[in-house]
Amino acid sequence: MSILPAQEIRLQEDVDTKLKEQTLGTVQLRHNETNEIILVPTPSNDPNDPLNWSPTRKYYIFSLTCFGIFFAHAVIVGPAVALELITLEFFGPGPDTVPNNIAKASYLQTGCSLMIGAGNLIWVPLAIKYGRRPVYIASYLLLTASCIWSGAAASFGSALVGRLFLGFACAAAEIVAPLTITDLFFLHQRGRAMVSVYPSLLTSQERLNQDEPILTICISIYTCSLSAGVGVGVVFSGLITQTYSWRMIFWVFSAFVGTCTVLVLFTFPETHYRRRYATELEVVPSRHESTKPSSQCLENPPSSSHTSSPSTWKTYLATMRIFSGTYTSEPLLALMFRPLVAITLPAVFWATLINAITTGMIVVISANFSNAFSTVYGFHTWQSGLTYISTIFGSFLAIFCGGHFTDWMADKLTIRSGGTRIPEMRLPAMIISLITGPLSCILYGAGFEKKLHWICPTIGIGLVNFTTVQSNNVALVYILDSYRPIAGEVIVTQSFFKAVFGFLLSFYVNVWVQESGYLSVFGTLAGISAAVFLSTIPFYFFGNRMRQATWKWKFSRQFLHWHPDREVGE
Repeated sequence: MSILPAQEIRLQEDVDTKLKEQTLGTVQLRHNETNEIILVPTPSNDPNDPLNWSPTRKYYIFSLTCFGIFFAHAVIVGPAVALELITLEFFGPGPDTVPNNIAKASYLQTGCSLMIGAGNLIWVPLAIKYGRRPVYIASYLLLTASCIWSGAAASFGSALVGRLFLGFACAAAEIVAPLTITDLFFLHQRGRAMVSVYPSLLTSQERLNQDEPILTICISIYTCSLSAGVGVGVVFSGLITQTYSWRMIFWVFSAFVGTCTVLVLFTFPETHYRRRYATELEVVPSRHESTKPSSQCLENPPSSSHTSSPSTWKTYLATMRIFSGTYTSEPLLALMFRPLVAITLPAVFWATLINAITTGMIVVISANFSNAFSTVYGFHTWQSGLTYISTIFGSFLAIFCGGHFTDWMADKLTIRSGGTRIPEMRLPAMIISLITGPLSCILYGAGFEKKLHWICPTIGIGLVNFTTVQSNNVALVYILDSYRPIAGEVIVTQSFFKAVFGFLLSFYVNVWVQESGYLSVFGTLAGISAAVFLSTIPFYFFGNRMRQATWKWKFSRQFLHWHPDREVGE
């Protein structure tokens, strides 16, 4: 099996025409006659092109981004298990006012989550315009400082401000990571990229079998890092409070975050690449070689099929420069405004709904689980924290159900269509979350309402995390497939609106549970989640036509169409 360049370019005018034909996610991943893999996007001959970096370097960068996300979310959500202890310290004891004070203290969590959504209206446009490295450095430095601030806060007001900055800093770690993944891997590699970490363990035929045109394992690892960070953060925080003050949570995690910050400063290069430079040059006609070592097919495409570009390695100091110029001529304000209007695109709106409903489940649970386990089962804080071990299992299980299963489903449909991939081919995998989403809510709500064994709501918590990772993996990859050149903006759309939804919902969670009971609240969430997941069906059948039609709207042409220098050939 060999590989071909994504485009054979003759003139600049032909480039623009061809790239415009390939937007909105419809790509040819295999040659119609030879079944050869087509490289998307087209790499250059430049060794500084991230697509040409060694697998070791790629996976180191990928792993560092995942560790950063993991620890950032651990320190964001982990202290929720100590919410009662924090309430007592800042507001004092008082049985009559404890519920109101807990609701007030929960702003430390919900305000932080809101800032994650709002922060990306700033961070992501900066990452698109000026590169990933300066954004990573600034956000990780702020994350470390605000983590220390939150632990040292002497008043509720100071703690709240520290937590708001913490959420703002965490935003970049969360949302710039998918952009980094798309910088590093070809379309056909992103799915099974993690398999190549240990290529020496695979035979040539096994490597060949893994080299399929599939997308999602890297994104699954990313979403798993988000959710596993939440679970580990809560468990670890609960154990810390058994012996130490809740402030020790921030001291411990500031050490982990600080380590990531140092590694980013001295080992994390810029992954953004001016691919437009390569497409403006003439492409050497490809050679259709019938046999290639599969490892070369996966990681080292033949230079003859690449575009011509500079071939001098940058020095270490050059790769560690903070700023490398601008990467698009689009105005910064336009990049900040686009996420707010991208919600009008049906695919983005649907993906945001998926994200919002799963976020709603997590918000409702995190706002009351510690108090619920304490009241119903007499659990101590650390015991309540241990129930979040289930979220770790749920997150890791979702890697396979959200990654391998989604890839398998999409690949079967791609083969059936003659090698052409459209984003909707991933959507049938959502059937898993259609089952687990409502089930998780029922288990959690009924467990507390009917005072069933504590394992019942614990399994519910784990299934909520499983559903979050699995469904958001499908939804995220769907919009990445659909609008790859503006991937940053559409991800920010998801993040911003789900953060606003979660923040507004948090105002009524505790009152809602007190007035209606756990079963009623989570029964309602089960019904809403089922309706949202069922909306996948019309998108599977009509999503492609809706995307093409809405892209021709005058509104879309004016506010959503991207500049040609954003094109990457996907």
